[in-house]
Amino acid sequence: MNPLDNRPEPPSQADEWATLNGFLDHLRATVRWKVADLGPGQLMQTHPPSKLTMIGLVRHLAYVEDVWSNVVLWGGKPVPPWDGVDWDVDGDWEFDSALVEPPEASFELWHTAVDRSRDLIAAAHAEGGMERLAEGSRPDGLRPNVRWILVHLIEEYSRHCGHLDLLRESIDGRVGE
Repeated sequence: MNPLDNRPEPPSQADEWATLNGFLDHLRATVRWKVADLGPGQLMQTHPPSKLTMIGLVRHLAYVEDVWSNVVLWGGKPVPPWDGVDWDVDGDWEFDSALVEPPEASFELWHTAVDRSRDLIAAAHAEGGMERLAEGSRPDGLRPNVRWILVHLIEEYSRHCGHLDLLRESIDGRVGE
């Protein structure tokens, strides 16, 4: 654990599976740390000209977890609420819908998606290791393997943790890695 913020530290001497999952869990904990102790108004606050909000990013990460672990990796159908979204009408639905529901709904959605994602990725890894190919495909039609999906999730979280860091600093001055 990082003594400054109670986030789990990724292992420094582990195999690929443990290392990648360690970094992903560290970034998931960073999201929790960045949104901690904020009220609904702060979580929904925009910072023009951007429309990004902290709670919108949390809901977006729930969507990312579900799409890559369920739809792409296992070839599954989108789960609620993603199954009812008309993305052609609102391509930013996950960001927009986060502003019309209590923040607790987005947090619950994200926690559930993270738990489901961990289970689905672990099951795929148990079935075929890091080389196990996805049942579904990326938007370009290519089928990634478990390794690619883990690295992609790390990339998504890294980028959005940077956004959360800037948003948090602008809300109350709290900074940190």
